[in-house]
Amino acid sequence: MTFQVSKEEGLLLRQTHLENAKRVVVKVGSAVLTGKDGLNRTVLKNLAQDLFWLREMGREVILVTSGAVAAGKKRLNLAVREISLREKQAVAAIGQSSLMRAYEDIFDELGQKVAQILLTHNDLSHRNRYLNVRNTILTLLEWGLIPIINENDTVSVEELRFGDNDNLGALVTNLIEADMLVCLTDVDGLHTGHPDSDPEARPVYTVVRVNKQVEDMAGHAKSALGSGGMRSKINAAKMVSARGGCSYIGPGKRKGILKSLFEGESVGTFFLPCKKKMHTRKHWIAYTLRPKGFLVLDQGACRALVEMGRSLLPSGIVETRGNFKVGAPVHCLNNDGEPVAAGLVNYGSVDIEKIRGRHTSEIEKILGYKDSDEVIHRDNLVIL
Repeated sequence: MTFQVSKEEGLLLRQTHLENAKRVVVKVGSAVLTGKDGLNRTVLKNLAQDLFWLREMGREVILVTSGAVAAGKKRLNLAVREISLREKQAVAAIGQSSLMRAYEDIFDELGQKVAQILLTHNDLSHRNRYLNVRNTILTLLEWGLIPIINENDTVSVEELRFGDNDNLGALVTNLIEADMLVCLTDVDGLHTGHPDSDPEARPVYTVVRVNKQVEDMAGHAKSALGSGGMRSKINAAKMVSARGGCSYIGPGKRKGILKSLFEGESVGTFFLPCKKKMHTRKHWIAYTLRPKGFLVLDQGACRALVEMGRSLLPSGIVETRGNFKVGAPVHCLNNDGEPVAAGLVNYGSVDIEKIRGRHTSEIEKILGYKDSDEVIHRDNLVIL
C-alpha cells in the first residue's frame, strides 16, 4: 500500500474530513509569526481573521502559538546571537506578554474573546493535571472563547519541555479529542524531494499513512526560526492519526489559508486518520509520557508482545536500563535497541533486575513478595 493517493481522490477524502471537523487545533510557528522587526502584525491579523471565520462557521477553535522567544529576542535586539537557557527564559517572559497583547488587540477588533494557557510537559504527564487542563480548555470552548496555548518557556527546563510546539499541538489535539490539527509553517507542504535542488520533486497532497518513506522526506524543509522542522510536523501528524484525527501542513503566511483549505483548494499536505483508533489512555502512555527507563527484551518476548498481544513477563527481559519506581513509564527495546512497546511497570528497576530472565513462579521467592505475574500488564502496554 502506497503512502499517498491521487490528487483527485485525496481532495475528495480531505473534503469529507474537513466538513466533519467541528473542533480544530491550529498551530502556528515562529517563522510565520515573526519578521525582521519582531511580530508580523499583518500575518497575525490574517490568522485571527481566519480563526474567527472558522468560529463563525460553527467550529470550535484552539490556537497553539509559538513566537514568544522570537518576539522577545527581536525586542531586545538579541536576534543575531545564540542565547543561554537562562536568557531564553527571561526573553520568553518579555516576548510572551507582547505576543498575547498583540493577539488580544487583534481579536478585540473582531469582537472575539481569547484566553491564554501556558503549559509545561509536566502538566500533561501527570494524569490529574492532564485532566484539569482538558477541563479548562473545554470550559473555555463552551464559553465561546478561543484558547491560545503556548509552552511556558519562562519556567521550562529541558526535562519539562515539549521539544517543539508541533508536539504540543498534537498533544493538545488528542487531549481534547479535536478532529483536526492544522500546522501552519513557512513552507508550502511536504514534497517528495527538495524543490530547489531536485527537479523530480513533487508536492504530496494527501498522506494515507505515515511510514518510513514519508519520514525520510522530512529532511527536505526546516524553518529558520522554529525549533521544529518538517520531521516534527510529520511526527505530530502521526500522533494525531493514531487517535483517529486528521492533520494538515500548509503555508501560514498566505492570506486566507484556512478558508482556502476548508473551501476545498488543493493546497498543502493533508494526513488521513488511522482506521483503527488507539484508546485515549494508551495514547497517553505511548505519546505523552516520557520513558523513565528501558527494558531490553529477547526475541520471544518481542514476538509475544507484538504478534500475540501478551503481557510482558520477567522471563523475556534480558537487561534493565535506568532507575525507576513502580508505575513508571518505560520503553521496551529489541536486541537492536529499537523501541517495540511502551508501558507502565508493576515493579521498580531494582526488583526487575533481580527477577529478569526468571519464571513468574520464582518472583515471590526472589523478592519476598509478588504483586503481579506481569512486569507490564497488556492493559498498560502499547505497541510502538
